[in-house]
Amino acid sequence: MGNKSEQAIYNHKNGHTCSGAIMCAFADEANMTSEQARKDSMPYAGGKMGKCGAVLAAEHILRMMFSGKEASEKIDELEARFMRMNSSVICRELKGLDTGKVLRNCRGCVSDAAVILEDLIGN
Repeated sequence: MGNKSEQAIYNHKNGHTCSGAIMCAFADEANMTSEQARKDSMPYAGGKMGKCGAVLAAEHILRMMFSGKEASEKIDELEARFMRMNSSVICRELKGLDTGKVLRNCRGCVSDAAVILEDLIGN
């Protein structure tokens, strides 16, 4: 686990949403301020868009850093690796809201998304 992953976990432990924890940890890589990262992360938090907010935030960072086919390939790789680790990228499935079986808690999702993102961007 690298520094950015540790920062994302620290952010989550200290009150950031899942998406905010990722976006703020990787803001520098995407040439964003912490304030902009927080604002941009808001729509992704808490499963509002269906998919895990940590995954969506990592995808956002990849789109900021890469373009076209390279961004698409990295996003596909992020999702594939996250799926292998957790069996889903859907927030309510990860939380076990329908089944009562938690696949991965939010902090774990933040950690997994950050580790994968760090690897994909070469940190």
